[in-house]
Amino acid sequence: MSKLSEKPSENLIAYGPAPLSPEFSLEQRRALLRIAHGAILSVLEGQPFPNALPSPPGLSEPRGVFTTLYLYSDLHGNLPGELRGCVGYALPIVPLYRAVAETARAAAFEDSRFLPVTQEEAPKLEISLSVLSRLFPIHPEKVEVGRHGLLISHGARRGLLLPQVPVEHGWDRETFLEQTCRKAGLPLDAWRKNATLEAFTAEVFSDGDVQVAS
Repeated sequence: MSKLSEKPSENLIAYGPAPLSPEFSLEQRRALLRIAHGAILSVLEGQPFPNALPSPPGLSEPRGVFTTLYLYSDLHGNLPGELRGCVGYALPIVPLYRAVAETARAAAFEDSRFLPVTQEEAPKLEISLSVLSRLFPIHPEKVEVGRHGLLISHGARRGLLLPQVPVEHGWDRETFLEQTCRKAGLPLDAWRKNATLEAFTAEVFSDGDVQVAS
């Protein structure tokens, strides 16, 4: 499966709605963010990234994840960050720790909207992770804005929007459904017809949330 990148107007925001019951501990969140930073640094330094399982445990289940990079003007993050890359796996195709490493590297060096991250920029990056639940079928009337992300598909066309997106844009449920269809290149009313609608939730956290030590 190919990686998915987000448009700047639909980028991941580190301060989006939290899941009803956080799945990952503070230690696990820190471990995942360190993996993301380490994956980027390994490319910049020309070093192989280790295949060993991270510690703490509980991060090897296959999960979808989106990794977003923000670039700050100073090392302290005192000024607003600008989007620097966003790539993700919508489906659980590799273990979570590996998905984080792969999407972090892709966001830093393969997002075609941006030049590759440089060595000078690396210390000023803030990383936000959005770990997705498994996809599940959902009826349109059951979609909760701010709680569910959506994946709509018909034939070879697929469109995905994260739970944060309708909140950022002030969309109601129907607009959210229509815009997910638009993302897939489908008619806006495809969700009413024969398109397949699936939902997911996302647990979102960033460096600033967990104070990752360098």
